[in-house]
Amino acid sequence: MSAADDQPTTGTAPFILPGPITDRETVDGWRRWRLNRHAFVPAPRLSLADYRLLSPRRRHLHDLHRAATHANLPMQDTPMSLTVTRMMRSRLQSNALKHKPTTRAGLMITGGGYQGKTETACEIAAAFEDAWLELHAQLNPNAVPGTRDLHAPVAYVQTPVTAKPKSTCEAILDFFGADHHKMTLPQLTRSVRTSLHDHGVRALLLDDITRLKMHRADDQDTLDLLRAFMSMHTTLILIGVDIPGSGLLREGRHDRRTGQIVFPPPPSGEGLSTQTERRFDLVHLEPFRYDTAGRIAAWTAHLTGLEQHLRLLNAAPAMLTDATMPEYLFRRTGGVVGLLERLIEDGCAEALDSGEERLTQALLDRVVVEVGDDPTRDASAGEIPPVPPVDTDNAARRRPAKRGRNTVFDDRGIPAADSARSA
Repeated sequence: MSAADDQPTTGTAPFILPGPITDRETVDGWRRWRLNRHAFVPAPRLSLADYRLLSPRRRHLHDLHRAATHANLPMQDTPMSLTVTRMMRSRLQSNALKHKPTTRAGLMITGGGYQGKTETACEIAAAFEDAWLELHAQLNPNAVPGTRDLHAPVAYVQTPVTAKPKSTCEAILDFFGADHHKMTLPQLTRSVRTSLHDHGVRALLLDDITRLKMHRADDQDTLDLLRAFMSMHTTLILIGVDIPGSGLLREGRHDRRTGQIVFPPPPSGEGLSTQTERRFDLVHLEPFRYDTAGRIAAWTAHLTGLEQHLRLLNAAPAMLTDATMPEYLFRRTGGVVGLLERLIEDGCAEALDSGEERLTQALLDRVVVEVGDDPTRDASAGEIPPVPPVDTDNAARRRPAKRGRNTVFDDRGIPAADSARSA
């Protein structure tokens, strides 16, 4: 092996092997993720001829880089996520520029599991923080003179799986590394208020908010907690599966025709839940649909964008959008972007391992998407969507038939006497 083979290939050096998992639920972790969220460099595109010219070591490095590229597919905008982006960006900016001591209106992002709610919201919040820090030269404009409070314009907190109002407050304080030992709920909420103010927090993202449950019919702790958050002059972003139907605010239903959440007429009088819900705008992050020409075109455009990030050597033009492939991919994923990403990622791994180096329906039929064993998601809260099954009948028809064995040179033994005489 030559000395050149010991050196990384041009284009593979920047690719990042996974190190410690970034924990966005702490100030330092969120900052590291925000600063490095676009740092990954995908594998360069090589033709099959150029790939064959590589030395064995460089070929191995390029294969590893391609596998990393498929495991880190970038998030793409969809018509649904762009709606969320417009609403959230506008709400963050408007509230951050308010001088009035009024309650800041919040935003709720709801939808099914694996719809990209968290990543969409985090990307918008990170872009807002980038701009806000640049505007204030990385300093906290509200810092107390003579102090150097840590400036954290955005706080991201995931609601604990076994969530209660107290544990949710503790998770927020953990983000800042604040002590909360043996505090009561009123003490915790006051401590949260102090931390948000001292760190200059402009946006508080509470993910998986529907893990908070109304344990008793007269239990108002959860609603009291939400109302306390809303009075902290911080934009509250609630993210969760089926927030209107969770009981946190008031029962609602999703109108498929308009794409909006419809609430029934409020009860007589002003209840606490009505006061709470009126302080939030709600946006529903839906899956793709495949029932009109416009929606089919949007799905196909999304597949086209996804296809640009794949690094398969035998990939044909329009590999994901030709013939019946768009319909097949929709049937396999139900239009859920997270399931599509998992199917494509696992399909690319199978294509590399098998040497096929392209995605076909026959190859994808061999890929079974499993999401039920994800320890970071709570199935009881609807965070794990149903995965459409593989059509086994179609898969059997698409499976190439085994080639028959050549029997010309088989030894059939000594022929029988009658056969020998007749011969």
